[in-house]
Amino acid sequence: MAMFGAQLIALVVIAAAIGILMIISTWIIISKSGQPGVAAIVPIWNQIALLQAAGKPWWWIFLFMIPIVNIILMVMMYHGLSLNFGKGAGFTVGLVFLPVVFFPILAFGGTYQPVNPA
Repeated sequence: MAMFGAQLIALVVIAAAIGILMIISTWIIISKSGQPGVAAIVPIWNQIALLQAAGKPWWWIFLFMIPIVNIILMVMMYHGLSLNFGKGAGFTVGLVFLPVVFFPILAFGGTYQPVNPA
């Protein structure tokens, strides 16, 4: 029983560390796009800020509520982010399937140069 408790604590610590890493990465990405970084921790506003950083219209936030459409738009938003940070389609695939690795790469290594401004 004690082993289960230790595993649960380890899992919670790892999940919290990943969550904090993603918040920090999103904060930096949004800040690089010229918007207030605090948007990273405010629900809905963070998606609007990422849409604007990707060069997509803010009203897409309403389309994110439609099943299947939201997945397609998320991929398009991530592709816009990739392009605006000088990356290609392969990086978009990484953002979709492994965001824990690729968001920090954008945040700590990328330079924001908007290709398709909103």
